[in-house]
Amino acid sequence: MFEAPNSPYLVPFDGTFKLSEAASAPTTDEPPLKGKYKKKCIEELKSLQRMLSAGDRHSVLLVFQAMDAAGKDSTIRAVMQGINPAGCQVFTFKRPTSLELDHDFLWRTSCRMPERGRIGIFNRSQYEEVLVVRVHPKILGTQKLPGELNLETIWDDRLKSIRDQEEHLARNGTVIVKFWLNVSKDEQKQRFLARLDDPDKHWKFAAGDVVERRYWDQYMDAYEQALNATSRQWAPWYAIPADDKPYMRARVSEIIIQSLQSLGLSYPEPTAAERDEFADARAELEGNIVP
Repeated sequence: MFEAPNSPYLVPFDGTFKLSEAASAPTTDEPPLKGKYKKKCIEELKSLQRMLSAGDRHSVLLVFQAMDAAGKDSTIRAVMQGINPAGCQVFTFKRPTSLELDHDFLWRTSCRMPERGRIGIFNRSQYEEVLVVRVHPKILGTQKLPGELNLETIWDDRLKSIRDQEEHLARNGTVIVKFWLNVSKDEQKQRFLARLDDPDKHWKFAAGDVVERRYWDQYMDAYEQALNATSRQWAPWYAIPADDKPYMRARVSEIIIQSLQSLGLSYPEPTAAERDEFADARAELEGNIVP
């Protein structure tokens, strides 16, 4: 199965991750995703995506989770800029629909897993069910769950379901890489104010975002629990500093590139029979034979 590339931002697999110790500001002097470095990353990812599609053996799932204003949308846009749209799909998960509530909590994301040869991106994901719902457990009352709810066990049960699903997907060729974009509370405040100051960004602001900010500590606890329970070699989490967007995007881009490189991708070699067919086709195209 896929093995996670090493990184200073890799969440350990042994449950020892401490969110309070995770950096929100850059910790190295590595280049940001700008200028020549951005162009280099885009070209590398473009080449790898072509081989991924041609090989048609693996699929890639990139999961982005973060507090509001951390930069999920802009990071996806910047990092995936050179990707062929035909080989990529992006889904954003918001409040579940009535149809989705008639299924188990993993159903709506399971339906949108990427096919072999494609890159799937989840902007928020099944993890909302152990983040937002954990912070606001009254939401469980709308989910038509059977029997009596046990708030002492339901979160561990859901995390186990997510973990088991990810291991199943990994065994069957899906490369899962998950990014938690770690924005500080102060930086989030500044970004909210910037949206309010700029009329062209008012559409990005919702009063509910400030309401959710009141639950910051509860969200941080929920994130720590989720990352510790589900960061595994075959489905790693990376806690990326998000206060500096170009720096954050560069680290995300590097990890995606390293993950694809670890697969040893290459263009498929034609069989002997196919080579014979190619030779016949060439002869006909060059006018050496009459069909």
